[in-house]
Amino acid sequence: MSDRRVVGLRERLLRAGNTDTGITPENVADPALFDERVDRAVRWFQQHKGLIVDGLVGPETEAALNDAQYTLGDRPLYFNDAEPLHGDDVEELQNNLSLLGFYYGHLDGTFTQKTAYAVRELQRSLGVECDGVVDLETLTGLARVSKKITTSKAFSLRDHQRLAALHEALRDRVVVLVPSRASSQVEPTGAPSDFAAQQDSISYDVALRSYDLLCNVGAAPVLVDPSPESLPSSITGTEAEAESSASSATRDAEGETPKAPRHVVATLDEVLRQRPDALVIRLQCDWNASPQAQGVATFFWGAPESGQPYSPIGQLASDKILRELVSRTGAQDLGSHARQWSALRSAGTAAARVDLGYLSNDAEAENLSLGSYRARLAESVLCGLQRVLVPEPSPTATGTMSLADIQNYYRTEL
Repeated sequence: MSDRRVVGLRERLLRAGNTDTGITPENVADPALFDERVDRAVRWFQQHKGLIVDGLVGPETEAALNDAQYTLGDRPLYFNDAEPLHGDDVEELQNNLSLLGFYYGHLDGTFTQKTAYAVRELQRSLGVECDGVVDLETLTGLARVSKKITTSKAFSLRDHQRLAALHEALRDRVVVLVPSRASSQVEPTGAPSDFAAQQDSISYDVALRSYDLLCNVGAAPVLVDPSPESLPSSITGTEAEAESSASSATRDAEGETPKAPRHVVATLDEVLRQRPDALVIRLQCDWNASPQAQGVATFFWGAPESGQPYSPIGQLASDKILRELVSRTGAQDLGSHARQWSALRSAGTAAARVDLGYLSNDAEAENLSLGSYRARLAESVLCGLQRVLVPEPSPTATGTMSLADIQNYYRTEL
C-alpha cells in the first residue's frame, strides 16, 4: 500500500533501533510506499518486542512503536496522575531502579506513583534534590552508580515475596478468568469468518467450568464478561453431553452443586483495583494457515530473547498449567513462552495466557467441540494453579491430581 503515514512509520522504526538505512525516507524514491524493506523492519520490531510477527501495524504494534520512541535521557520524567508518562525510557528507568533495590513493582513502562517514590529514594541516596523528577542531575547520578547494577532479578522481588507467602494455596485466592470474548484482539491472518464465534464459545465454556471447579475448592474466582446477557453460542456435540459435562464439572465430593451466583465483572480493572494480588488467566484458541498445526501453549510476561520472567508467578502458572494440559489431554506441547504483549504486562499482576488448541486442525477442533475435552482443559487450569500455590515437592505426578485430591488437601489443612 501507499500512504503518507508510511513516511512517519519509517522514521519511527529508525528511532526504535532499526539500523537498516535503506528505509530512511530520504534514501528511497517513494517514501510513502510500504515496500518489502519496511515490511522486514516492521517484522524485526515485532520480533524484538515479543509481539505477533505478522507485518501489520495494528494496535499492539502501534502502541509498542509509540513507547519505543524514547530512550532514557530523551526527556525529563515525572509523575503526572492525569496523564502518566509511558515509554521504553520509563521501563529502562524502572529496571535500573529495581536492580538498585529501590523499585519492587512490575516493569510496565508507566511512570506511576510507585515509580516516583523509587526515584525519590534514589535521589536521597545520591544527595541530589529530592523532587521525584528524573532530570539531567538525577540521570548523571544514576549513571555514576550504574556500574554496581547486577543482572539479578531484583525487579521481581515483590512477586517472589508473594510466591513465598502463598502457604494457603487456593483457599480464598482470587483467580480472574478472562475468556477471549472479554479481550480485544486481532484475529489470526487467514482465519474464517466464524473463528471468533467458535473461539468465544470454547474459551467461555472452559472459563465457566474452571470457575465452578475453583469454587469447589474454596477459591474466589471472578469471570470477566463485558456482555453476560448475551452468551456465546455453544458448539458442543449434543445438548445432553453439554449438560452432563457441566453437571459433573460443578459437583463437589458430596454431589452438591454450588448455589451462589457467579461473580462476573465487565472489565479486568474492576477486580485489580481492589485485588492487585489476583492471578489472571486468559483463555483463547489459535489458528494457523497450515492445517497440520496443533498443540497447546502458554505465555507469561517476560523478555522474549532471554526468556527472563518479569512476573515469576505468571511464569510458574504458565509452566504448571501447560504441564497439566499436555498430560491430561495428550495435546502436543508447544511450550511456555515469555512475551511482551500488553495483555500480560498491563495487568500489573501475575498473568498467564493459555492457548487451548488450533481450530484450523480438524482433529483438534473436533476435540475442542466436546464437553468432555473442555472439562479436562478446566481441570488442567485448576490443578496447574494448585501446583503453583502448594509448596513443592508435589505429592502426585502431573496429570494424576483429581478434584477430590485437592478438596482433601483443604480438609486436612483445616
